[in-house]
Amino acid sequence: QVQLVESGGGLVQPGGSLRLSCAASESSFYINAMGWYRQAPGKQRELVARITSGGSTNYVDSVKGRFTISRDNAKNTVYLQMNSLSPADTAVYHCDVEASDGDVRYEFWGQGTQVTVSS
Repeated sequence: QVQLVESGGGLVQPGGSLRLSCAASESSFYINAMGWYRQAPGKQRELVARITSGGSTNYVDSVKGRFTISRDNAKNTVYLQMNSLSPADTAVYHCDVEASDGDVRYEFWGQGTQVTVSS
């Protein structure tokens, strides 16, 4: 198993910034892609950003130019820098890790961290 510990959520005013972190526990699994999903009340979960082990990234259109995903492979940690936040970004953000153990692939989820953008 890979344990994920998220941090960095909270309450911020519109236009503000937050940085989310997600640290994966050490394990025998190889960490492939890491990402962040979010789910707002009454809405479907959506992929916000994803980064591969090689550093390739993709973002949902609504956050392009405002959010930046990065990772520290030595620490098995993924970050999401969120700038110019708006109320539409309010959601529970979950870290997602795609891992493998040999030929077997796994997916692990964090417990989620609340991000609330409000004045």
